[in-house]
Amino acid sequence: MQRFRLTGVLTAAGGLALLVWVVKQVGVAQVEANFRQVGWGLVAIVSLGGLRFLARAVAWRLCFDPPHQLSVADAFAAVICGDALGNLTPLGPLVGEPAKAAFVRGRVPLAPAVAALAVENLLYTLSAAAMIAAGMVALLFRFQLPPSLRDVGEAAIAGAVLLFAVALWLLWRQPALISRALGAGGPDSRLQQHASRMRQLEEQIYGFAARHRSALTGVILAEIGFHALGVAEVHLTLTLLNGQPPPLMTSFILETTNRLITVVFKFVPLRLGVDEAGTALFTEVLGLGSQTGVTLAIVRKARVLFWAAAGAVLLVREGLFAAGPAGGQGTERALTLKDEPKRGP
Repeated sequence: MQRFRLTGVLTAAGGLALLVWVVKQVGVAQVEANFRQVGWGLVAIVSLGGLRFLARAVAWRLCFDPPHQLSVADAFAAVICGDALGNLTPLGPLVGEPAKAAFVRGRVPLAPAVAALAVENLLYTLSAAAMIAAGMVALLFRFQLPPSLRDVGEAAIAGAVLLFAVALWLLWRQPALISRALGAGGPDSRLQQHASRMRQLEEQIYGFAARHRSALTGVILAEIGFHALGVAEVHLTLTLLNGQPPPLMTSFILETTNRLITVVFKFVPLRLGVDEAGTALFTEVLGLGSQTGVTLAIVRKARVLFWAAAGAVLLVREGLFAAGPAGGQGTERALTLKDEPKRGP
């Protein structure tokens, strides 16, 4: 745990240093003026961020097997909490995703929540990969790119194709990869007891499409809505910054680059520095200037911080973080719920 904390501090410090350097390079006064240009439009941008969480929440609850159900409000709150932990810690989804299931453990049993979450994450990952690939294809064919950015675009497209190939292979063969690994130590292994439960989880994931054909359409539409709202957020921000709406393709490409930066640098808390530097690089290529890219990333950071603060409040209220013993050593118990059960939805 101490090693993870040290890693978080170091990556955050490095990101902060990069952020300061990037802002100085493009001009502090200009970035500040651009941010003020957004003005009260930031409220609309934050609201769009909330709608994106709502889309992921709807997708998650559609993945539950009957008779288990989760209210939209509980799913929405859990998604906000998971995103807060994922953004604020270097462990990213390794902490954020389990936190979602832990948050609703008093509303639905943990196993169905984890199974539904696994299905939703799989479909989200595939949708994000498809969007990144589409954005990189558009970037490669419509703009003259330096060799380094062209390599990044080609690698992203190849990664997306590989991911879809792996997903199709898994659905076809349905291998018991995780449960088999857990049971590899033999019948006396401490992990053997978890192998059968993990195999049940794998079977639930593989059979989701066959069991819920109508729900699958709703989940896919919700994931598409999540990405469409991201494009709308970029489009609104650029409109506020420049006084006129940019081409929709420009907003689409910039949102796909944001997804790519998020995937690659998920271990950097809040993507400090790398988001600003990466976005500035792409806005320069698109003819918008590096100052626009830095401001766009900082506005996005303000939206992330707002919802991260909301998530932190919910985490404390639900008891997912509790202080250590009095007099003590300043320890925390993470991802542990209070003993008393929560009321159902």
